[in-house]
Amino acid sequence: MELCDIIIERIRKDGPISFCDFMDMALYYPSKGYYMSAGERVGKSGDYYTSPHVSSLYGRILGKQLEEMWHILNDQPFTIIEYGAGNGQLCYDILNYLKENDSLYQRLKYYIVEKSDAMNLRAQSLVKEKTIWLEDIEQLEPVTGCILSNELIDNFPVHVVVMKDELMEVFVDFKEEFIEVLKPASADIKNYLAAQQIVLPKGYRTEINLKAPGWIQTIADKLKRGFVITIDYGFPSYELYAPQRNSGTLACYYQHTTGTSPYCNVGLQDITAHVNFSALHFWGKQKGLECTGFCNQSYFMRSLGLVNDLREIEKKYSTMEKQILIRLHTLLFEMGQKFKVFIQQKDVATKEIRGMQLAEQFY
Repeated sequence: MELCDIIIERIRKDGPISFCDFMDMALYYPSKGYYMSAGERVGKSGDYYTSPHVSSLYGRILGKQLEEMWHILNDQPFTIIEYGAGNGQLCYDILNYLKENDSLYQRLKYYIVEKSDAMNLRAQSLVKEKTIWLEDIEQLEPVTGCILSNELIDNFPVHVVVMKDELMEVFVDFKEEFIEVLKPASADIKNYLAAQQIVLPKGYRTEINLKAPGWIQTIADKLKRGFVITIDYGFPSYELYAPQRNSGTLACYYQHTTGTSPYCNVGLQDITAHVNFSALHFWGKQKGLECTGFCNQSYFMRSLGLVNDLREIEKKYSTMEKQILIRLHTLLFEMGQKFKVFIQQKDVATKEIRGMQLAEQFY
């Protein structure tokens, strides 16, 4: 049975389902959801590009930041936990950089938390050493080090709401095609907005990620001492829920084409929503995570020496290969304006780290 038919069958049996449940099934239904099936997702033959697939320099830059964090934590045994590692490219590039520092590499443990068996198989064919795969972070005792995610939270299933005379939530029904119906929003959704003092004007449509607060608090509990690096596209809440975004941020990616309808190509296209970084800060702080810094990815990479790295590499290549490097440079900086880097810390004395030299004001 096709995934679309499975969702329709559930709706006919149980009635309209929340958009959050629809998105969860579309992305994560066992063996049929977008991230759980064996299809190619990233790169020329996939649906989109990510920074690690543009250039190995991205992993090298992150490696530099992780190396500095290790020094800040007094060169002790250091654990990296990467969430949603996909095909393992970022892990591979980070480890290639860190192995240049033998003292760190010998003290390093690298865990990957990835629930897609298809993705794990690809990653394990690429990353041959140092890495341990986990189904759940709960398998670990609290660690000292860094918990890292790159384009993870934008794929958490979200609730979609519309402000009418009262706050309403979007549910999905099926009448010859998928249609949306509105029901009063739950107390959990209202409390999420109230806790952050977010007031939506009438007619405003947006997404609410109720899974993100639980996720940040879970990883905060698993971090004894160290840092959290979250890289994704999104904004602080005052920008995410600004008047000009009154239609929300939901986007779909299929064969390098961006769309806005999640109800076509079900299970074959990516579905994303922008991240509310203020929510990560707000709920993380309740578990001891302080804000180290927040900036766009371009500022982060520049602070860690990306331009100098490019110049050194360009010296080694021919004219034709230099053109490729120029294209990679452009892609990195274009993506660098879109993506944000948010770093939090726990039980660390200093907030001065290289990657946040150009940090923006954040609240």
